[in-house]
Amino acid sequence: MQGKLTREEAEDIVATARRCVLDLFPDKEDTFELILAPRFERLMNEFVGPYVPKKILPFRRPPRR
Repeated sequence: MQGKLTREEAEDIVATARRCVLDLFPDKEDTFELILAPRFERLMNEFVGPYVPKKILPFRRPPRR
Protein backbone atom coordinates (compact mmCIF):
# COMPACT_ATOMS: atom_id res chain seq x y z
CA MET A 1 0.00 0.00 0.00
CA GLN A 2 2.84 2.38 0.76
CA GLY A 3 5.29 1.16 -1.84
CA LYS A 4 3.55 2.21 -5.07
CA LEU A 5 4.17 -1.07 -6.84
CA THR A 6 3.50 -1.67 -10.48
CA ARG A 7 0.98 -4.36 -11.36
CA GLU A 8 3.80 -6.63 -12.51
CA GLU A 9 5.68 -6.25 -9.21
CA ALA A 10 2.51 -6.96 -7.21
CA GLU A 11 1.80 -10.07 -9.29
CA ASP A 12 5.37 -11.26 -8.68
CA ILE A 13 4.88 -10.86 -4.92
CA VAL A 14 1.62 -12.83 -5.05
CA ALA A 15 3.29 -15.55 -7.13
CA THR A 16 6.09 -15.79 -4.56
CA ALA A 17 3.54 -15.97 -1.72
CA ARG A 18 1.71 -18.73 -3.61
CA ARG A 19 4.92 -20.75 -4.03
CA CYS A 20 5.74 -20.35 -0.31
CA VAL A 21 2.24 -21.41 0.74
CA LEU A 22 2.34 -24.46 -1.53
CA ASP A 23 5.79 -25.39 -0.21
CA LEU A 24 4.39 -25.39 3.31
CA PHE A 25 1.05 -26.99 2.39
CA PRO A 26 1.52 -28.90 -0.90
CA ASP A 27 -2.00 -30.32 -1.07
CA LYS A 28 -3.78 -26.97 -0.53
CA GLU A 29 -3.59 -25.48 -4.02
CA ASP A 30 -7.40 -25.54 -4.40
CA THR A 31 -7.79 -23.75 -1.07
CA PHE A 32 -5.31 -21.07 -2.14
CA GLU A 33 -7.13 -20.52 -5.44
CA LEU A 34 -10.54 -20.45 -3.77
CA ILE A 35 -9.79 -18.24 -0.74
CA LEU A 36 -6.50 -16.36 -1.02
CA ALA A 37 -6.21 -15.66 -4.76
CA PRO A 38 -9.44 -13.59 -4.91
CA ARG A 39 -8.31 -11.60 -1.87
CA PHE A 40 -4.94 -10.86 -3.43
CA GLU A 41 -6.71 -9.88 -6.65
CA ARG A 42 -8.99 -7.48 -4.77
CA LEU A 43 -6.03 -5.93 -2.96
CA MET A 44 -4.10 -5.48 -6.19
CA ASN A 45 -7.10 -3.89 -7.90
CA GLU A 46 -7.65 -1.56 -4.95
CA PHE A 47 -4.07 -0.46 -4.32
CA VAL A 48 -2.21 -1.02 -7.58
CA GLY A 49 -4.93 -0.70 -10.21
CA PRO A 50 -6.98 -3.12 -12.24
CA TYR A 51 -5.42 -5.51 -14.71
CA VAL A 52 -5.41 -3.98 -18.18
CA PRO A 53 -4.50 -6.35 -20.97
CA LYS A 54 -1.98 -4.89 -23.37
CA LYS A 55 -3.38 -4.23 -26.78
CA ILE A 56 -1.52 -5.74 -29.67
CA LEU A 57 -1.40 -3.43 -32.62
CA PRO A 58 -2.18 -5.03 -35.95
CA PHE A 59 0.68 -5.49 -38.35
CA ARG A 60 0.49 -2.95 -41.14
CA ARG A 61 1.37 -4.30 -44.51
CA PRO A 62 3.09 -1.96 -46.95
CA PRO A 63 0.91 -0.92 -49.89
CA ARG A 64 1.30 -2.98 -53.03
CA ARG A 65 2.83 -1.32 -56.03
